[in-house]
Amino acid sequence: MAGDVKSDNQPYDDINVTPMLDLAYVLLVVFIILTTASVQGVKVNSPTTQAANNLAKPQTRAITITADGGVYLDAYPVDMAQLQSTLAQYKSANPALPVVLKADAAAQYDKVMQVLEVAKKLDITEIGLVTKRAGS
Repeated sequence: MAGDVKSDNQPYDDINVTPMLDLAYVLLVVFIILTTASVQGVKVNSPTTQAANNLAKPQTRAITITADGGVYLDAYPVDMAQLQSTLAQYKSANPALPVVLKADAAAQYDKVMQVLEVAKKLDITEIGLVTKRAGS
C-alpha cells in the first residue's frame, strides 16, 4: 500500500488538454466569423462615371449581372423567373422597394434590359445603377 501513494514532490504524469481545446474552439469561432464577414457578393468590374453617389439604403436589394451573363440577387444566382417572383415578394413587403443594379462593364446590354423590364413589370421605380468614380 505504501508503494501506491505518491509524494507531493513527484511530477504529474497526465497531460491536461482542456486549455488547448479551449484555444482551438476560440480560433475556430474567430475563423468562421471572419470568413462569413468577408463575403459581400459577386465581384464585377463596374463602369466608371464622373459623379457617383452612394445609393445604398437599408433594405436595398442588389441585382448583379456578371460579364458572362449570370444574374444574381443579393449574391444568389437566379434566372429571370426567380428574379421576378422574389422581387414581387420583396415588393409586397415594401411598396417603395429600392433596387440597385450592378452590372459588369462587359455585360450584355440585353441582360441589363431584361432586368430593367422585370423591375418595370413589378412597378419598381427606385432603381440605382452602380458605377465607379473615374479616378478610383
